[in-house]
Amino acid sequence: MDIIGREPDICIRYWRMFDRHVSEGRFIRRELIEACPGAPQLEYRMLFYTLPGSEWRVDAMLALLNEPGAWSDDRERRFGELFGYESWQIDYWLTHGRSLADA
Repeated sequence: MDIIGREPDICIRYWRMFDRHVSEGRFIRRELIEACPGAPQLEYRMLFYTLPGSEWRVDAMLALLNEPGAWSDDRERRFGELFGYESWQIDYWLTHGRSLADA
């Protein structure tokens, strides 16, 4: 996710590398552009890449991110599942990983 027109060069280079795989059918790309909350004169871009057949994950991720309320362990678990992590990996993250990330 980046503000349009203010993307770091490294992001643009990576997008171009991924776009080669999109054009060859190895990845599916979905791009969403929306106004920035609190700064409607700016727009931000969200890019999602999936393997063919996993496009449903983008809709599920967007639904998860747009759910009202505070982020919870349940939402964190669903987030990990959408990225393909196994239950034991998510359990480890919920128990140990976040405390390391917050340090």
